[in-house]
Amino acid sequence: TSISAALALIAKQAGKRVLIAEVWDGTEGTSPLAQLFGRPRLPKTAELIADGIFASQLRPDIGVELFLSSVLHVGRLAKAAVDFDPLRRLFLSVPSLRELGIFFHLLSYLRANRSQRGDPQFDLILIDMPATGHTLALTGLPQIVLQLVSRGPIADALREGQSYMNSADKTAAYVVTLPEELPVSESLELLAGLSRTNVSAGGIFINKVPKITFEPDEILALKEFLPGRNIYGADGFHRSLQAHRAIDRLKASTPLPTLALPALDRSGPDLALELSRQLTARLVNHQEKA
Repeated sequence: TSISAALALIAKQAGKRVLIAEVWDGTEGTSPLAQLFGRPRLPKTAELIADGIFASQLRPDIGVELFLSSVLHVGRLAKAAVDFDPLRRLFLSVPSLRELGIFFHLLSYLRANRSQRGDPQFDLILIDMPATGHTLALTGLPQIVLQLVSRGPIADALREGQSYMNSADKTAAYVVTLPEELPVSESLELLAGLSRTNVSAGGIFINKVPKITFEPDEILALKEFLPGRNIYGADGFHRSLQAHRAIDRLKASTPLPTLALPALDRSGPDLALELSRQLTARLVNHQEKA
């Protein structure tokens, strides 16, 4: 989430017109992504929340309404349907229907133009995706549904979405992980799942990486000295070593570029801004080395 916000700030500074979105969790509670922009939650549809940055939830009820309005041309009836509480609860509870609604809501932004020449309304759309299972349910949705429904407006919309989602020129997934064994394992599983659903991965961000301030010979000496001794800082030293072992495992398991970011003692807009600075500096350094 914090990486998504930082990337939005970087794109805005580069003069891009950005939409940042999150998959709605079905509640009206606060949103961690919105808090990075100084708001309690994101708007239901795209609104300007910062200079050059628009934001939106991706909601199944709005997606279903947009689909019914654009395909079946029953705008008022569609709105009445999604406003009807029993039907709205159905949209939110049925798994495939929920993903379809989210998919259609996203597709409406991919289609949106800002001029008669057909220029896209947004130069970049960033989606802060949920956990692995929910992400793969969304990226794999077109393949699954098209096996059941091969014709008609739903199939046409899914194929249109696929033309964006499965194009390496238009879409890339960036995996964000922590330098720990379980998150690294989940990241590798996610990369495999993205490949199965034909979504290209662009790289990996490793967040909250602890810094090791010791030279290699000092590390070896401490490894021999610390066992059996109750010394302040020993736990932090071992956690740092474990973190870097997890990073080495990740790098050995995938050819994708990785970018490490430090743990920052900040929150809210300050965290997003500082992360954008850290990211910019590391990207510049990475490009210079390349």
